Amino acid sequence: MQDAKMQQPIQLPPPILRADGVARWHVLHVLSRQEKALSGDLTLRGIHHYLPLVRQARFYGRRKANVDLPLFSGYLFLLGTMEQAYSADRTGRVARIIPVFNQDQMDWELSNLQLAMQRTPSLVPYPFLKKGLRVEVRAGPFRGIQGIIENRAKETRLVLQVTTLGKAVSLEIDASLVDPVG
Repeated sequence: MQDAKMQQPIQLPPPILRADGVARWHVLHVLSRQEKALSGDLTLRGIHHYLPLVRQARFYGRRKANVDLPLFSGYLFLLGTMEQAYSADRTGRVARIIPVFNQDQMDWELSNLQLAMQRTPSLVPYPFLKKGLRVEVRAGPFRGIQGIIENRAKETRLVLQVTTLGKAVSLEIDASLVDPVG
């Protein structure tokens, strides 16, 4: 007798987006509360983009709802040609296109952020840091992620920065799991 339960298909994480010779990263500064709508528009147009979302509980009167909110409010990362960035601008949801001069750095920062988001940690917005020790997690579920380490009283946080935005997120991690890079 077969089990009545249907097996759920295994969902593979989305591929890590990376810049190449043709596709380049562009940061789109989006009009207020238009991030998810723009993401939908870009998906319909077949334009690669990255919009990191975090789930937060919101209360509406006595009702509790879990909502997905942009990790970097007001910003969306587009991976494509300049013409595709202009196409996104023509949706009427973009305030401005922010140029990314250091594609390698943006690629490194966003790939680490994408890896961390796939492992569904509890990321929290964090003040951007200019100085700190660059480390790589060598064990555990976050193995391979690189970021800036900061020690706080009783806890160690790994900070993932997006330099172009001047913003960062952090996650709590055991200091024994990281090694300096470089």
